[in-house]
Order: sequence, then C-alpha cells, then structure tokens
Amino acid sequence: MSEPTPRSAQTISYPASDARSSRGALEKADPHVVVLFGATGDLARRKLLPGLAHLAASELAPAIRVVGTSLEEMSDAEFREFARKAVEEFGSHRLTPEQWDKFDDFLVYVPQSAGPEPLAAAVAAAEESLGPDALRLHYLSVPPKAAIAVIKMLREADLVDRSRVVMEKPFGTDLASAIALNDQVHETFDERQVFRIDHFLGKEAAQNILAFRFANGLFEPIWNRNFIDHIQIDIPETLGLDQRANFYEATGAYKDMVVTHLFQVMAFVAMEPPTALEPRAISEEKNKVFRSLLPIEPSDVVRGQFAGYTALDGVPRDSDTETFIALKCGLDNWRWAGVPFYLRTGKKMAEGARIISIAFKEAPRSMFPAHSGVGNAGPDHLTFDLADESKVSLSFYGKRPGPGMRLEKLSMQFSTQETERAGDVLEAYERLILDAMRGDHTLFTTAEGIESLWERSAPLLENPPEVKSYPPGTWGPNAIHQLIAPHAWRLPFERAWREK
Repeated sequence: MSEPTPRSAQTISYPASDARSSRGALEKADPHVVVLFGATGDLARRKLLPGLAHLAASELAPAIRVVGTSLEEMSDAEFREFARKAVEEFGSHRLTPEQWDKFDDFLVYVPQSAGPEPLAAAVAAAEESLGPDALRLHYLSVPPKAAIAVIKMLREADLVDRSRVVMEKPFGTDLASAIALNDQVHETFDERQVFRIDHFLGKEAAQNILAFRFANGLFEPIWNRNFIDHIQIDIPETLGLDQRANFYEATGAYKDMVVTHLFQVMAFVAMEPPTALEPRAISEEKNKVFRSLLPIEPSDVVRGQFAGYTALDGVPRDSDTETFIALKCGLDNWRWAGVPFYLRTGKKMAEGARIISIAFKEAPRSMFPAHSGVGNAGPDHLTFDLADESKVSLSFYGKRPGPGMRLEKLSMQFSTQETERAGDVLEAYERLILDAMRGDHTLFTTAEGIESLWERSAPLLENPPEVKSYPPGTWGPNAIHQLIAPHAWRLPFERAWREK
C-alpha cells in the first residue's frame, strides 16, 4: 500500500543523519529539546522521565532540555518535584545529587491550556541555551484520540521544522482508522519524522534475535521450514486493568497487544537477512513479513475474558471485549510455508513472561532403544526471554551419566547479567528515545507496516469468535490446547531458568 504524500513535505528540513543513520553508527546526536506531551501521566512518571534523567547523566545522549506539557496546571518548580519523585521511585539507575541538580535545571513546564504560543516560547528558550544545531523531539505520551490535537498544536506553534515525533500505540483500530490516522499525521509530518514506538523491540533480548540469526553460521542455515517445526510468542501478564478498564474496553487484547507488539516481535524472528544493518533495509524486510502474513481467520483464534472483568468500572455487563487472545497464524513465503506461529497474551494470567520459543523438528528416525528417553521431553527448543535480564536457552537431548543409554533434556543458557557489560544495558524506552534522536527507524513501525497488519486482521475484526471465560491466575481458556494440538504450550516451563 503506497504511503500518502505529505502536503508539507516541501517545507520540512531534516538533519543529515536521517539518511545515513545505522544501528552500528553510534556517533553522538545533535542537541535536542524534548517536548514531552502527557508529562504528568503514568508512562512519563514510570518510564520517560526516569529514562531521560539516566540518559542525561550517563552522557549517552546529547545535551538535552525537557519541556513538559500536560492538562494539569503546574509551575516549573512543581514539575521538577514531580520528576524528582518519579526518578527516585521508578528509575533503574540512581542519580547522584550533583547529577540530579544538573538535570533539574533542564526541566520546564507549560500547561497545555496556555496554548501554542507559550509552548513555542519555551522551546525557543531551550534551543537558545543549546545552540544553533538544536533539534526537537516531540514525544506524544497521550491517548490516541488526543494525538491529532497535539500535532495540530505543534503545527500552530511552528514546531514542525527540524523535529521528529514519537507516537504511542495503538495506531488505529482497523485498516480504515489506521489509514485516516496516517493521512492526518502526514499532513504535518513527513514519514521520515514519525517514530511509532514499540517498547518490546527496544529490549536487549529482542535485538539479540538479529545477532543470533545473522552473525552465526550455526543458526541461519537451519532458520527455515526444513528444520523448524513451529514458533511460539507468549506474553502473559499477571496484571489486571486497574483504572484502565474504560480505555481497554474499546481495544481489547488483540488491538492493544498483538498488532502493536507480538506481530512486531514475530517480524524480527521471521524476516529475511537485510542487505545491511541499517534502518531502511531492516524496515523493508519487516514489511515483507507483514505483507506475507496470511489473513487471521476466526477459526484459528481463541478469545477469553477473565472472570470479573464485567464488574469493573466503565465495563458494560454484556461486554464481549477479550482480555486474552491466542491465535495461530502463518506466513505465505518460501522460508516459512507451512510453519505455524502461535501467539498468546492476556491479563490476570498465572505468570508474567515474555517468551519466544523456536521448536526444531525432531530427528526423522530414532536408533536409540525403547525407554531411552528420546522424545519424552518434546523437541529441541531455542528460547529467548525478552525480560530485562535478556536470557537465551538452547535445549537438547544428551546422555545421562552412568551405565546404559539413557537420555535426558539438557540446556545451555546465557544471560546478559552474567557478562562484564551487564551495566551497559539500557531500559527499552531509553534506547528508543536515543534512537529517535539519531533518526534511526530500525526499531520503529512504519505506516505501511501497520496498515498491512490491519488489512490482514480484517477477517477476525469482522467476525470475532465468542469470548470464553477463564479464572484469574490461570493460562487462559481450555480451548488453547486444541488450538495448538498436536503441539503443547511451552509456558509454564517445567524447568526454571538457572540463576548465576
């Protein structure tokens, strides 16, 4: 699907780094004014403000100034105190008093009610302190319905030039709404300026998939339908919805998680080798995966709703919104023809995890004697844990020490926490903010990609299967076992990850 031509494309100038940015080039970015919309919201408090503070203190980021804006009426001093408490409560890295005092001086606040002129004045003052090379990063930590109003304000404040804009999911709720949203965004910003964020791809383990696949002759030759039996991407959550039930009711697990997270992770697993490790080449290979995705058929989907969901505030008593979804999908291309991908996610489940599991085909014939143990523990697996510890495990059969030929499942495991560079791991939002400052689109979603996914979701959205109830603290409705048969879900694990 071709992208709409932005009306303002002729008047926008770009940093030179946009055309040459790459994952391998970690040159320092130009100074930035970060305009943080929704600066008093939950995401800003938990992730964005602590992340910006760490980047500023670590010297990984360029010189930055932060202009916060939100619906709340606040002074600069009140916003700085809000940010200090956020960093102390949620920051993964402790700042020294000297580091905080320095970052504190970089924070100003403009109430959204003040309008575009005071916002433009605050940005201009921040830019003046940074020098003539300063660029702008607009982070839209706002509900999707508010995004267009924010973009309109940026246009009225004349803050479009020399800027990039980071947008939070969801990016539409179906194909028509995604096209309309992209058209509206492109009226003001060129696609090169837009960064649709998926924090799952900012995790160290997600990028480790690229390293495992394309840097090792051991794995790339077997990464296809001839050797891989099936793939699972499993992201259960123990959390409920708290105060988000009203928002969630209009989206559900598929729109909230599958389109914007699980399919993006699937693209990293399934993509062809890019011509280079640079944003445009990687984005094109991801988009090829989305274009090859077969339509999501309702018969291949299990939708669930945890017991008690309809009693939450803002939820109709007859709600059909799913809080759980499991689906089987496939890719219509040479590498993956016939290989099923099983995706699962949900709220209030038994455990919280972020697992990618590659199941290899078993040996075509066993020469081992009966009762040797071969086949008892299922196929060999390569497992990526996308949690912050970034773990990888390869399981295989090996001989049990002692007399006779008795085999058992063994595993080789790796964790970034066991390396000397464990302290260099960036939190996902920190990495993605840094990439956006450099103009690196590698870990972000394009307009074409998101529209392809909504197009292939149409059969499910038009005719969703009935939701099935499941008790909180379980792995979802029982129908998930029929969905994946003759295979079995990898979660829950029979063996726990080894700790250092």
